[in-house]
Amino acid sequence: MDWILLVVAGLFESGFAFCLGKMKEATGTEWYLWGAGFLACLTVSMLLLAKAVQTLPVSTAYPVWTGIGAVGTVVLGIVCFHEPLTFARLFFIVTLIASVIGLKMV
Repeated sequence: MDWILLVVAGLFESGFAFCLGKMKEATGTEWYLWGAGFLACLTVSMLLLAKAVQTLPVSTAYPVWTGIGAVGTVVLGIVCFHEPLTFARLFFIVTLIASVIGLKMV
């Protein structure tokens, strides 16, 4: 169950990064709404991470959380913000995923 919480926390980390990206493009009321989304995602992500590390080692949970958030943010950037998908980006994303899996296995 704690691993599920950790994965969801990582997805919310991607969510708050997405909201930051949308805030960059927004003005007025829309900026505040995306800001509220950022704060909500940040809060949920941190609370779930805190819950997960009650039983999981911090030295594993934190890098896994960060890796899920980083990969999710890159994917959202490519899909939603039309950022380029280059060989180097793909290579390092795969390397990051392999590292996260390796941390979970050890």
